[in-house]
Amino acid sequence: MKEYERYVFWVQYFNSELRRSEGRRVPVNMATRDPKVDELDEACRRLNLQPSPQVARYPGRSGVESGYVSVKKSKPKRNLMDKIAKELIVVRAARQRKERSGGRKK
Repeated sequence: MKEYERYVFWVQYFNSELRRSEGRRVPVNMATRDPKVDELDEACRRLNLQPSPQVARYPGRSGVESGYVSVKKSKPKRNLMDKIAKELIVVRAARQRKERSGGRKK
């Protein structure tokens, strides 16, 4: 059953590797290279959007495993998408820092 009081944000919306015609909805300078559902979920949690993540296949690219998060409608979808895109960059940078520091011996 569809939930009409929630927005859906697919990871493809934020993927810098895709063209707009392939599903990207944010400008390339705000996009992240090959984002994952868990990163998108974390970005939404940091923005207090209470996301509900789901692994699924994006309709336009059914051969690629993908996913989305759904969040309660609060602001216009475009505004939320821009905020999520910016936070997704922060989440990715934090994970990369953590991975780099985790490999070092102290």
